[in-house]
Amino acid sequence: MSLKAFHFVFITTCIVLTLGCGVWALKHYFSEGQAIYLIGAFASLVSSVALALYECYFLRKLKHIDFL
Repeated sequence: MSLKAFHFVFITTCIVLTLGCGVWALKHYFSEGQAIYLIGAFASLVSSVALALYECYFLRKLKHIDFL
């Protein structure tokens, strides 16, 4: 596995985990109403968007390098 492929898998996994954390925090915010869960959800969802943008930038920058 090349460094590019590992980076792609790692960043994709991070996106999925931050989305999951954001959904979890939103679920707890709606059930308990504590503001800390809303802040956590916002931070997680913003992080997942930033990671997705970074992954697009990374893939465009290294499009000439093979995955294997």
